[in-house]
This record gives sequence, C-alpha cells and structure tokens, in this order.
Amino acid sequence: MGAIVLADETKQRGYQLVAVSVGSSSEVAHLRAVVRGLVLSGQARLHMKKESEPRKRLVASAIVATGYTAVVYNAGRSRRTELEARAACLSALVDDLAGTAAPLLVLEQDDSLLSWDRQRLVELSRTYPGLRYEHRRAREEPALAIPDAIAWCWAKGGDWRRRIAPAVSQVRLV
Repeated sequence: MGAIVLADETKQRGYQLVAVSVGSSSEVAHLRAVVRGLVLSGQARLHMKKESEPRKRLVASAIVATGYTAVVYNAGRSRRTELEARAACLSALVDDLAGTAAPLLVLEQDDSLLSWDRQRLVELSRTYPGLRYEHRRAREEPALAIPDAIAWCWAKGGDWRRRIAPAVSQVRLV
C-alpha cells in the first residue's frame, strides 16, 4: 500500500471498510481536485448517498478514470456487532500496512466511533509501531469521497458494482 491510505466504511448489506492507497501527498492533491470538480455549487461535499442517479454514474466513472484502486475489507454480517466487524476490518487493514514504510492511515471521522477507534488503533499499533493515523471529516478531506463512493457502489451490487469494479483491486473477507 502507498504512503497515504484513505478509508471509509459502509454498513449497507453487511459491514465493509474500503481503503484506497495513494503514493504521495501530491497524488492526494490530485484526488482532491478530481473530487472538487465533481462537487456542485452549493454542495458542502460529495456524498454518494445524497447524489442523483446520473450524478452517481458520473462519480463512479470519474473514480475509475483516476486509475487508483481500493481494497474492500468485507466483514459481511459474520460478526455480532458493527464494532466487532469494524475491529476485524481495521485489523486486516493494519496487517496489510505492516509490510510497508509507515503509511498514514486517514479514516473518515465518525464522532460516535472516535474514542473507540483511537483505542483500537493504539492496540493495533503495538504490533505495528510505525502506524500513523488520523481521523478527518469528509468536508475537511475531500479525497475521502473516493473510498466513500467505492464503498457505496460495491455494497449496492449489481450494475453499481460492475461500474466500480475496475477501481477495486482486491476483496478481503475478514
């Protein structure tokens, strides 16, 4: 995985965490520019759940066109709680990051999970001391719209999954 990993979740049809790996901060800047180009006048941010069908198709196509790919960590409905599913996905993601040179993991901030996430990531960083992570709000980090859109399309299935499939390099069942 790259130097910066952007991650977001979906709880639709089971729990899934989507991580997009980007090589450098200049590449993140490029993704930000792509996302900003998709945000309509008056919109605070791009969020697939709130877009019209034609806009969703446009967003999916734009993401595929960037050439970046994501890993989908799929806990499905195999865990008793969403926190157990999130823990399994985060653990798998951190395992994948362990062989790389200290990437920065950027998670979309969910205030209801912030304390839990920090505790879990502290625990995970004991086995991977180089782990760096931040929580950012989607409106503060436009590039988080990329894993959000991939997660939305993948979870929807059918034609949406077909459209976004070129942007998914791997699906890991956790």
